[in-house]
Amino acid sequence: MVTAIVLMNIEPKRINDVAQALVDIPGISEVYSVGGRFDLVAIIRVKDNDELARVVTEKSLKIEGITSSETLIAFRAVSRHDLERLFAIGSE
Repeated sequence: MVTAIVLMNIEPKRINDVAQALVDIPGISEVYSVGGRFDLVAIIRVKDNDELARVVTEKSLKIEGITSSETLIAFRAVSRHDLERLFAIGSE
């Protein structure tokens, strides 16, 4: 599994619409509205790097209202939760 965190700046009047459009994309597991330098944070969990590229470049960044983004690829997860098992349900 490949996990990425996408930090986004959004046109202020479009934050809710963009968040909903993002969460409707398969592979985006969560979208957070946040304070600070960025407006939205999307968590992407996909099978491989090719799928990650499709979600980021072909789907999410084509949504109107996103003014800039920064994608962080996770190398390792340290968590109390078994994230791999949790997000693998139904993928067999």
